[in-house]
Amino acid sequence: MDISTAKRQFLEYIEIEKGRSLNTVRNYEHYLDRSFADMGVKKVSDLTEDRLREFRLRLNRAPGQKVKGQTAGTMKKNTQNYYLIALRSFLKYCRKRNITALAPDAIELAKVGARHLDLISIEELHRLLSTPDTTSIKGLRDKALLELFFSTGLRLAELCSLNRDLDLSRDEFSIRGKGEKVRVVFLSDEAKDAIRQYLKARKDMEEAMFVNIARNLSTTLKAGKKENRLTPRSIERIVREYAIKAGISKKVTPHVLRHSFATDLLSNGADIRSVQMMLGHANIATTQVYTHVTDKQLREVHKHFHSKR
Repeated sequence: MDISTAKRQFLEYIEIEKGRSLNTVRNYEHYLDRSFADMGVKKVSDLTEDRLREFRLRLNRAPGQKVKGQTAGTMKKNTQNYYLIALRSFLKYCRKRNITALAPDAIELAKVGARHLDLISIEELHRLLSTPDTTSIKGLRDKALLELFFSTGLRLAELCSLNRDLDLSRDEFSIRGKGEKVRVVFLSDEAKDAIRQYLKARKDMEEAMFVNIARNLSTTLKAGKKENRLTPRSIERIVREYAIKAGISKKVTPHVLRHSFATDLLSNGADIRSVQMMLGHANIATTQVYTHVTDKQLREVHKHFHSKR
């Protein structure tokens, strides 16, 4: 089978049958296109172990991303794995459809070091949450946005998708996350109060929870836009601006707030399985990255028994 037909069928499969988002589908297409072009693959049968091994060598020796005009060494192992994961998923699909192809097991991912978590302290978090000026609708919106991130541990795309019809009489709501999986997230009293104040100040009929506010008019939405819902990039910018205002020198992103949500739960005694469910992780190994920075019991053991002089 020619590679373009097989690739198209694979992308349709992960979108329709596996329920992957359009962004995920585009990412798979990007990595497959670059991989097939580099290896000169025209048919599925062209993807051989020899071509794969040579491709991996080229990946490993490829220059890394440029930082301030300077190339930062070779391509990171994580980036190399994006190509390999896409190829392995494609080969698994071929096997599922009885298309003669290289065995998926022939692709082993590059070994990466332990994941580094970008964390902020609880003091920095409190400063961040208290920074928005709640005398304006923009400040009310941003306060609600930050409190909601920390209360629920939502992903950026999940928060963007929220509508204003959230039932604030309850402490929980359902969210559809990655892979179209539905999970329950929980609202703190602070988050509910911030959302109530923000929605009370809204004078529009927009469906979206978080919308673009005009700079000059504190109570008016930006005119002339068909979709006033905040974009992921806009929310990233908002979080970054408040982190700077709060005097936090580290890079703070929506995902850092998700980290804070998880580490706060684990530090206060929550079990890892519950945190996995609240984060919407398919694999508990993804959640376990937080345990090495939150294990209070180990700290207490060290404090109690180490160097009793």
